[in-house]
Amino acid sequence: MVELELFLSAFAVLFVIIDPPGCAPIFATLTHGTSRKHQRIMAFKSVFVGAIILFGFAYAGEFVFEKLGISLDALRVAGGIMLFIIGLNMVFEKRTEKRENRAEGALEEVEDPEDISVFPMGIPMIAGPGTMASLLILKTDVNGWQQEATILGALAAVLIITWLAFLAAGPLMKLMGKNFTDVLTRVLGVLLATLAVQFVLDGVQGALF
Repeated sequence: MVELELFLSAFAVLFVIIDPPGCAPIFATLTHGTSRKHQRIMAFKSVFVGAIILFGFAYAGEFVFEKLGISLDALRVAGGIMLFIIGLNMVFEKRTEKRENRAEGALEEVEDPEDISVFPMGIPMIAGPGTMASLLILKTDVNGWQQEATILGALAAVLIITWLAFLAAGPLMKLMGKNFTDVLTRVLGVLLATLAVQFVLDGVQGALF
């Protein structure tokens, strides 16, 4: 029997960490100019990749980290560096320039769109250091398989919401127009870079203090 209180608690924590409403505009900007089919594929693959990593980490993460001598602080620093690079590319529109160079005309879609499902959407946007750390913390006080299944059920619910948010993000961005998209891309890039720096700072602080 699913424990409602534990489910709601785990759902709230994972929803805030993964942040589907915050990830959706980033997904839309990274897939801007691609076909609707490509966007649907990327939405599914991004969530699928994140799910595989998170469910696998929920079962084996603590064991693997312990055996390899890897700390969560090291994971935060590595994820922060990767996220910072993506943020810079968004601010300076490097991705937009690449797509414009490959396009034959202003109204044509990108012929060879990038696969963003593994990086950066699957990792570290969905399966990031914060999500992994949260899963380890949530499982610390688990007693029995029913409570463990409840936490994993909450994770599955958040991932489904994330997938739906990705599917809706593209059409909404199209309605808002190119100028709004360009501005939002830069703003989100700054926010991503700031979040990345915070990841690095948290990792360094945890390792040193």
